[in-house]
Order: sequence, then structure tokens, then C-alpha cells
Amino acid sequence: MIENLNFCLQAAASNKPRCSTMSSAAPTNSGDRTTRGRPRPHVVLLPSAGMGHLVPFTRLATALCSGHGCDVSIVTALPTVSSAEARHLAALFAAFPTVGRLALHLSAFDLPEFPGADPFYVRYEAIRRSAAHLLAPLLAGASPSALVADIAVASVVIPVAKELRLPCYVFFTASATMFALLAYLPTYVDANGGGGHAIGDVDVPGVCRVPMSSVPQALHDPDDIFTRQFITNGRSLAGADGLLVNAFDALEPEAVAALRQGTVVAGLPPVFAVGPLSPASFPAKDSGNYFPWLDAQPERSVVYVSFGSRKALPRNQLSELAAGLEASGRRFLWVVKGTAVDRDDAGELSDLVGEGFLQRVHGRGLVTMAWVRQEEILKHPAVGLFVSHCGWNSVTEAAAGGVPVMAWPWFADQRVNAGVVARAGLGAWVEGWSWEGEEGVVRAEDIAEKVTSVMADEAVRDTAASVREAAARAVAVGGTSYRSLAEFVRRCSSGSVRNEA
Repeated sequence: MIENLNFCLQAAASNKPRCSTMSSAAPTNSGDRTTRGRPRPHVVLLPSAGMGHLVPFTRLATALCSGHGCDVSIVTALPTVSSAEARHLAALFAAFPTVGRLALHLSAFDLPEFPGADPFYVRYEAIRRSAAHLLAPLLAGASPSALVADIAVASVVIPVAKELRLPCYVFFTASATMFALLAYLPTYVDANGGGGHAIGDVDVPGVCRVPMSSVPQALHDPDDIFTRQFITNGRSLAGADGLLVNAFDALEPEAVAALRQGTVVAGLPPVFAVGPLSPASFPAKDSGNYFPWLDAQPERSVVYVSFGSRKALPRNQLSELAAGLEASGRRFLWVVKGTAVDRDDAGELSDLVGEGFLQRVHGRGLVTMAWVRQEEILKHPAVGLFVSHCGWNSVTEAAAGGVPVMAWPWFADQRVNAGVVARAGLGAWVEGWSWEGEEGVVRAEDIAEKVTSVMADEAVRDTAASVREAAARAVAVGGTSYRSLAEFVRRCSSGSVRNEA
């Protein structure tokens, strides 16, 4: 299920020299290579698979090079797992030619021990195994000041960086609450008989109780590839020089404070809450037919519906969602996904949403299977509600746009994130609605009723507006997230290695 895309061939076709077959040793900034008289730090970023991981890494890259005086290179694992990743990276390097690129060509691995595993989790493992022996020479040639590695590869990459005496930071791209669960879970597992036992409710010290029903599905299987990675990466955090998280103090005050103060687990390195990271501005290849449609709609009248880039709802649930949106009487923009990996999204839209649906909602609803510019949609004045799976990128974009969220988590960390949404007052969550692996289908009448009630809730709308203002203050110059990122850059500039002998 892994897509064999090759950026270099794409670049040759489009005459873009940046995607050469050679890995650039450092970014080629044409301007001053110093910041306030000091050499500009060169930060190498190593994301893992999936848009939920890649997007915040590219946002971090542009924040570092545009707002904090860093040279930045990104390690790109090739081939990518999805065409969305390929397009996103190509757009990044075209729009930001000073961002360097280090190609990590993945070794071929036979993974028969994980039959039927999620293709993205398998890709994590391929990156981990390749990085163990290919990353060191790649980094040595780039001469970076610091490495920032995705949490999915942390336990492999931290030892590599230590061998190179290179400061290594770990970036957790989801919520601080989920990060706290990751950091605490090895302690929980050890206290409950080791990794062979089922996970129940988890009381994360200083943060919240994560009920068993909200623990990511894969973690209930101790032999799952993701469970092995998750716990191993959690154990490795103390060896990092610092931890970055795409969160901000005002949205998750307890989780951010508990991580920083050592309440969750003792011995963690400094924690930098740097979110919500702002979207990178890429030139659009097309305007999107949804923007003219949105422009014609009244203010806060549209329900935006998207369940993200990673999973597709079952056909019977798609049918109920379509009927629920129709019965709600509300205007809506719905992004439909038909398969788990986007290269397989070749089905007919009418087959997914039901015969006659598109004709019945014509003019009132707009349905698409195309990739959309979600962060811009959520800032459009016509959008009044976001029906979301609560992937963390979606939550932070809703927070930045001040759009209330009707949380409908579907897998992985999304119930934990939905809890953040509900506690912050950013939206509402019906905890009894089923998610992947559970029996039951949420019926159309329940969907219509919830959409109508949350859309009309003035208190939720006011709180969402307050969250938007708090998010803007956090990332503004002098804000909590701005200061955290500036402190991270200062440490990169100093070149210090934590626990250095």
C-alpha cells in the first residue's frame, strides 16, 4: 500500500533544481548568514509519515527560517507514503527555496511480523530502521546546529545524535495532553505488570484521567506495531535535549504545566509549547471552487465537515452523515474521503454519499473529494461550525480561526483531543458516539440534532472567539509560544548538548 513516488523525477519534469538527487549539505540562503552578529543556527528537521506529522513540521520550518533567523533543512523520507505528502513537500520547497532538503532513501524491509498493519505505522517502522544506519552520514554532511526529530522515530534518532554530539530535540505534533499520556504510559505499564497486559483507565498525573475508551485503539494490543513504537519512544524522552509540542498554554494549561514541572514523569528535558504553528503560505495552483461558493453564503451559516487525511468512514456511516447533513437544513461544505491511502481514492462521489444526494442538496451543500486549504476555509467568515475528527492539526486550525468544533473522533489520539476541545469550551463532544472498531452507527437524526444545537449555541461561539484571541496572543511577538520558540532557537545557537559528558 506504499506509494512509490519520486520527487526527483517530478522536479526534473518541472525543471526545479532543488529536488536534485544530491542531498544539499546545508540550506543556500543568499542573505546574511548571521543573526545579531552570531552565526545563524542550522536546524535539521526529521518528520515521519502522514500529513498529521508533516504539516506541523513544515510550519515549524517556516517559523524558524522566517521569524527566528534560522537556516533549516528537512529530511524527506523517500518514497512518500501518500501523494498528499509529495504535493505538500514539492510546494514547500518551491515556495521556500532557502529550505534545504536531505533525502533519506528508505531501505527495503520485509515486515512479515506485522500483517495487515496500518500502512502509516509500517512507514514509521521503515523510517526508524533506515534512520538507524543511514541518518548519521546524512547529518554529518549537513553540519547542523541541532536536530529536531518526530516523536515516532525518537528512540532510534536520539542515540544517533548523541554519537554525533549533536543536540537532539523531539517534536510532538499532537496535543500536550496526548504528549503527557505518551510520557507517562511506560510508568503506567511498568506499574501494571509490564507490556503484556491490557491498558485500562490511565490517570495522567497533573493532567486528567484518560478513560480506557479514549486510549488509542492500537494501544490495547500489546503486540501491535504502534504499541511497541509508542512505549519505546516514551521511554526515550529523557535522553532528548528538549521537547517541542504544537500546543499553547491557554488551551491546555494543566497539561503544559505538568509536563514542564515534572509532574507527569520526573527527568524530562525542557518542554517548549510552540503552537499553534501558523500555516505556511504556499501559492495555490487553483483557487478551489469552494471559495466562490463560500463567498456567496451568509456569515457563520456554513457547516464545514472533514474527517482528515488518514481514515475514511465506513460506507454505512457515510450514508448516515449525508442524511444527517441533509436533514439539518444547514448549508455545508463536506470533504469526503473514500480510502485510507489517498492514491486509492478513485471512487465516484455519488457512490459514496448515496444516489440522488448531490442533486437534492445542490446549492445548499458543496461536496468534494479534492484536497482543500482547510486553514483558509476555517478563517472564512461564512463558516460557523466544524464537524471534525479532531486530528490535532484540525483542532489548532479551528482554534486559530475561532470556529466551534463538533467533535466526532474516529481513531488514535482523537478522543483525547476531543476531550481538550470540550474542556476548553471550543466545542462539544458526544462521548457515546462510536469510533473505529466499535459496533454501532451514529444515526442521521442524531447528527442533524447535534449540528443544529451546536450551531445555535452562542456560548460555544463566544468561547471559540476567546480561544482564537488567546491563540493569536500566544504566537505574537512576546507571547508564550513565541518566547518558547525563541528560547529553543537560543539553545540551538549555543550548541549545548544536555547531559554531555
